[in-house]
Amino acid sequence: MKKKIVAIALGACCLMCISCSVLQGVASQLQGIANLANCEYTMTNVNNVSVAGVNLKKISNGNVSAADVLTLSAALLQKSLPLSMDVNVKVKNPTDYDAKLATMDWALDIENQQIAAGLVNQNRTIGAKKSSTVPLAVGTDLYGLFSKNGIESVKKFAGSFNNDGTSSKVALRIRPHVRVANIDMPTSYITLSKNVGVTPKGNATVKK
Repeated sequence: MKKKIVAIALGACCLMCISCSVLQGVASQLQGIANLANCEYTMTNVNNVSVAGVNLKKISNGNVSAADVLTLSAALLQKSLPLSMDVNVKVKNPTDYDAKLATMDWALDIENQQIAAGLVNQNRTIGAKKSSTVPLAVGTDLYGLFSKNGIESVKKFAGSFNNDGTSSKVALRIRPHVRVANIDMPTSYITLSKNVGVTPKGNATVKK
């Protein structure tokens, strides 16, 4: 009888230890969730912007070669104007505890028109008082926007990225997800708005 009581007591202690460990894990996850809400999100820069493989800076400066014109014309004839760019989002954790990021939905608008959307699927821990950059590879087709006026529309679009005072309004909407007990839980959408101007290297500098 005593052996049974001892066994039951030991079993109860083991269960209590396991329960405490589980509770601590859940508490840590909840703390990570709370900290994610306190993080600061910034669209830091936009790089490698091109339309149909033609560097955006060449188009905006009027330095388009005959080969570039042929490339753009061929793309229009094929009813395809692929846009590609790399957008970097900085996540800053100002708290004293780690923040946990599971996945992140995003949507990119240019001049109040959504041009692309996607999902970044990567578990990431942003340490206390630290920052982390989340890269977004944006790829979409602009033919539907520019098919009416052809290359002139492309030139106008590229011109909106000039850094001579005229700049296009770029808004990035992100929705971070947190993971609790292996279940992804989306938070609310956050809108990051910046003015973008193309640098001499063909990248884009972001200004408030």
